[in-house]
Amino acid sequence: MNKDLTEKWNARYRAVEEEATACYVLREFVHLLPATGDALDLACGRGGNALLLAEQGLQVEAWDLSPVAVEQLQATAGARGLAVHASVHDIVQCPPAENSFDVIVVSYFLERKLAPLISKALKPQGLLFYETFLREKPSGVGPSNPDYLLAGNELLRLFSDLHVLAYREEGLVGAMDKGRRNVAMLVAQRRI
Repeated sequence: MNKDLTEKWNARYRAVEEEATACYVLREFVHLLPATGDALDLACGRGGNALLLAEQGLQVEAWDLSPVAVEQLQATAGARGLAVHASVHDIVQCPPAENSFDVIVVSYFLERKLAPLISKALKPQGLLFYETFLREKPSGVGPSNPDYLLAGNELLRLFSDLHVLAYREEGLVGAMDKGRRNVAMLVAQRRI
């Protein structure tokens, strides 16, 4: 595990006070979730996605590099009476196994070489909910390093092996003060 990266994220999560919330794409398309199944909140941070998945009755694993984030998630889940199995996990070194999850949620994390492994980690008919920052964005929100920003339609290309159920990427078209400008969002299914 990269100690510097872990410490960077530990410091960031120690400084956060607001409540963890699920990403927009998961909240918007929560009605697509299966009634039962195994879900993974990948690079979960403080676990807003994991909490929502558990509230929907799924068996939830939540993985993050930061022990601080995992502790915060465990405390929140415990206080709400939700069963979330949160663990410190280097997902780059140890990605999810093939055919292991009915739902995977990834928000504000981008490691391109993991895309095919994430697709394969979905069980047949499994769903991927993905939301992260774009290069083409009107505000300075999010990372500045292009390695962590999506090019136009890149999310569609990264998961071209999946069946797209919903996609949203608004970029710099139209009224900049409206919409979800800084991110791309995808809901896709592994169809066999």
